[in-house]
Amino acid sequence: MAIDPEITALTRAIERARRAVVFTGAGISTESGIPDFRSPGGIWTRMAPIDFSDFLASEEARRETWRRRFAMEETFRAAAPNRGHRAVAELVRRGTAAAVITQNIDGLHQGSGVPDEQVIELHGNTTYAHCLDCKARYELHVLRIAFERDGDTPLCDDCGGYVKTATISFGQAMPVEAMRRAETETRAADLFIVAGSSLVVYPAAGFPELAKHNGAKLVIINREPTGLDAIADLVLNRSIGETLGTAVGVD
Repeated sequence: MAIDPEITALTRAIERARRAVVFTGAGISTESGIPDFRSPGGIWTRMAPIDFSDFLASEEARRETWRRRFAMEETFRAAAPNRGHRAVAELVRRGTAAAVITQNIDGLHQGSGVPDEQVIELHGNTTYAHCLDCKARYELHVLRIAFERDGDTPLCDDCGGYVKTATISFGQAMPVEAMRRAETETRAADLFIVAGSSLVVYPAAGFPELAKHNGAKLVIINREPTGLDAIADLVLNRSIGETLGTAVGVD
């Protein structure tokens, strides 16, 4: 079999790393059947996202938000971690990767075996809901039964606050603790692997820049070019699952 120089270079970078961070975007999850939201042709080019201020101000906007979420439930439930997720989980298991910073909201990193405390979710998680006021957790299947029965949007049983999926919507403040943890892990990394992010959404996309500025080796794996390719040490415009899986040795 012919030697693949890009895979060889990636494998060598991983082997030399003492403390890596993996930063993942939509590209790793589209390989599990999760649709892309932001890219050209993605969901938000066909259906405008609902701003957080509208969710707070309008019962109609809250109802539409929940209608869209439940319409996507079968897609999210059917999605399973793919080879890319398994490769990332293996890097964490080996102790090579200290953390996974993700822009994704699907919980597939946890599903692949990455401990929850080592997944830093910059945009939250859509697999459960919580009260915006007291943070009480709610399971989606329970909320869906009530929503489809009477059409009312869910309110918190404890404090009466609005219940929303635990995601960060347009217009909603980024999670302070997740951003703090992501910065800490980024500054400590000697290898920063971007997997499946177009690196156009800030402030999240600032982490690869920070890692490079701090002396880390920057690797970008994405099917399409990104805005940070010029400063990366290694760029692989290829499938996430096949590339990471081959380099890490995971089927």
